[in-house]
Amino acid sequence: MSIPATMRASVLTSPKTIELQEVAVPEPQPGQVLVRVTAVGVCGSDTHFYETGSIGDIVVEGPIVLGHETAGEIVAVGPGVDSSRVGTRVAVEPQTPCRKCDYCKTGRYHLCRDILFYGAWPVDGSFAEYVIVDDDFAHAVPEEISDEQAALLEPLSVAVHAARRAGVKAGDKVLITGAGPIGVMNVQVAKALGASEVVISDPIAHRRDFALAHGADVALDPTTKGLDDYAEYFDVYIDASGNARAILPAFPAIKRGGTACLVGMGGDELNVPIAMIQHREITLTGTFRYVNTWPTAIALLATGAVDVEGIVTGRYGLEDVEESLMKAKKDPMAIKTMVIPVPQTKR
Repeated sequence: MSIPATMRASVLTSPKTIELQEVAVPEPQPGQVLVRVTAVGVCGSDTHFYETGSIGDIVVEGPIVLGHETAGEIVAVGPGVDSSRVGTRVAVEPQTPCRKCDYCKTGRYHLCRDILFYGAWPVDGSFAEYVIVDDDFAHAVPEEISDEQAALLEPLSVAVHAARRAGVKAGDKVLITGAGPIGVMNVQVAKALGASEVVISDPIAHRRDFALAHGADVALDPTTKGLDDYAEYFDVYIDASGNARAILPAFPAIKRGGTACLVGMGGDELNVPIAMIQHREITLTGTFRYVNTWPTAIALLATGAVDVEGIVTGRYGLEDVEESLMKAKKDPMAIKTMVIPVPQTKR
């Protein structure tokens, strides 16, 4: 296909300001491919960057394109990349490790101190018509997976990594707090790994209903129903909310020798019940993105072990990225918003 010299990109120029600009189409360098973007999921981290210009110690210091939950088609390759990859539909793993440090060499490349992440300063993301991707992080997807589903492989990878960190296994009883996209995907991954029971908690009725329709056995409203009936009941607890008011009441529900895994991004500090953690030998851990998860996520989606039908509740073009970033905050019925980098009517 013919590749234009310029493309449209939605550029964050300052907090709460995004401009649709015409910019040069980047050229793939050695080991890279150029991907025509077909779908990009909106993540809470995108919204946080938009609103505040930073996340933790990552501070946006200049114009940047956000977006990292990406699907597309390879349209050009850089030197050293097999030209037969042109035309391949792919899901993008949006990180570039150094590949040289001990973490990279031992398969923990997500912990690389020099890792770069798409849509996080200083690397442009995918709210654009084209994006540069490392060849080995442009994962081919089968025809069974649509473009929008391929974009959802990034949040599904978060859930896969969380389940691995939490050690979910057959027969486990699992508690999840937060029934957003990550929480619901954690429900399905836990079930795919053989969990015998999954209970999810969320204050929004629509999200509880969605979780029940996608594999949860029980969905609790924490504003009216606590976890008193589940004392020392769960083998695994996974938080997908980042909210201390959800996390702290969950600890008494964890079995002795159980595991708590914090996935949701909340405050920088959290007071936890140390005595309980010690006396019950509860393992408390967290997650940082994902590592070696795309093959598993692709297989789960392609085989139907994970069902993402209905998770996308809003679709916007590049001209409406600002609205898409705030949709989940303003609309309680919203679950997942998708940016489609072609002109269209939002719905």
